[in-house]
Amino acid sequence: MREVLEMRLRDWGFDVRLASDGAEGKQCAESYDPDIVVSDVVMPGLSGLELLRSLKAGNPSRPVILITAQGSIHMAVEAMKQGAEDFITKPLDYAKLKAILDIAQRDIAQRRESGKPPSPLDKESGFGPFVGTSKRMRAVYDLIQTLAPSDTSVLITGESGTGKELAARTIHDLSARSKGPFIAINAAAIPEGLMESEIFGHEKGAFTGAVGVRAGCFEMASGGTLFLDEIAEMSTALQAKLLRVLEGGRVRRLGGRQENTFDVRVIAATNQEPRAALQKGRLRDDLYYRLNVFTVALPLLRERKEDIPDLVRYFIREGNRKHQGSVEGLRPEVLERLQNYSWPGNVRELKNLMERAVILSKGRWIELSHLPAYVRNPADDPGLEITLPPGASAAEAEKELILRTLEKTGNNKAAAARQLGLDVKTIRNKLKSYGK
Repeated sequence: MREVLEMRLRDWGFDVRLASDGAEGKQCAESYDPDIVVSDVVMPGLSGLELLRSLKAGNPSRPVILITAQGSIHMAVEAMKQGAEDFITKPLDYAKLKAILDIAQRDIAQRRESGKPPSPLDKESGFGPFVGTSKRMRAVYDLIQTLAPSDTSVLITGESGTGKELAARTIHDLSARSKGPFIAINAAAIPEGLMESEIFGHEKGAFTGAVGVRAGCFEMASGGTLFLDEIAEMSTALQAKLLRVLEGGRVRRLGGRQENTFDVRVIAATNQEPRAALQKGRLRDDLYYRLNVFTVALPLLRERKEDIPDLVRYFIREGNRKHQGSVEGLRPEVLERLQNYSWPGNVRELKNLMERAVILSKGRWIELSHLPAYVRNPADDPGLEITLPPGASAAEAEKELILRTLEKTGNNKAAAARQLGLDVKTIRNKLKSYGK
C-alpha cells in the first residue's frame, strides 16, 4: 500500500519519503522535516495517534493526515482533537485524499506568505505603532520625525479611525517630553457643561457637585503633552478661553483666584476639514492659527489600500493574543473583498472587523463567511433604502435613518454624522434618547 500511495503522490508532484512504522516515521520527520505527513493509525510500536502527538509537539502547524481500516467516530474525534488535518479510512478514496492535500498545500503557501510580521520599529514595514509602507504613510512618518523633537504646537487632521491619537502619542514618545505625562481629552465625548472643568480644573464649591479640588488637564500634563482631540467640537466660547490660556502660559481653576504656570506641549486634532470648520464657525481662526504651526494630515484607509495586507496580519496577531485564537491568516478571496471595500470607518473599522473574524473563525483561516454581509456581498447591500409604515412621523423616519446609517458605517458615529450632515454630538444625543 505504501508503494502504491508513493506512486500516486509522485504523480501529483510531491517529493516523497517512506517509513515502515511509527518509530521510523518519527526519525524520518526529524531528519527530512516534511511539509505534510500521511500516516496509518494502527502500527507496531508507536501508533499513529502517538506519532501525531510527537509531530505536533515539534511543529504544531504541520498537517498530519491519518488513515485506518478501523475507522470509528470516536477515533476520528480523538485524532481531530489532537490536531490531525483530516481522517480517512481504507480502502482509500484517492480523490478525497487529493482534495485534502490540495487544501493543506494552499494553507502552507498562505502560512509562508503571512508568516512575517511587520516590525513595528522599521520604517520599511511601519513606524512606531503605525503599520504600513504606502507612499502616503511614509510621508507622515517623515513629518512626525521632523517635528517631534521640537516643542511646537501640532494640528492633526483626518477622519475618525485614521489614527490621530496614535500620531499624537508617537510625537510625544519621540520628543524630549517622552518621560512626562501624555494626557488625552476628547471634546466630542465630554458634555459641554463639564468640558471647562476637565480642561482648567476647579476648586471646591466652584459649582454644584464640585465637592473637592480637581486639577485640570493643563496641570496634569505639565512636563509632558496635552492632546486635545476633536477641537472643533468645543464651543467657540471655550475655544476663546483656551486660546487665552495658550497665549498666556497660565491657567486658573474654576472658582479659583490663583493662576498657575504650566509647561505643556499642545497637540490638537479634528476629524473635520479645518478650512470648512473655519467657514462654518465651528473653529475660531485665532485658535486655529495658534495651534497650526505644523499640520499632520492622516490619509483615509481607502487612499492607502496597499497597506491593508500588513494591517490585516497585525490585527490577526492582536486578535489571537486577546482572544487566545490560533488564526494564521485569511483566504485570498477574503483579502480581495477587504481591498475592494470603501472603509468609511478607516483603520479602526478594519481592526474591529478582523477582531470579529478571529472570534468567529474556528480554524486556522478566516473565510468569507466570517466577514459581515455588507463587506462579503457589497452588491447585495440595499444601501439606505428605508420603508416606513403608513402614518410614520418625521421623528420615526429620522430615527430609522440614523440607525441604518450607523449600521452601514459599522457604528462609526463620526462617519455617520458626516454622511447625514449632522454633528457627532447630535448623533450621541439622538442615540441616548433612543435608549441606545
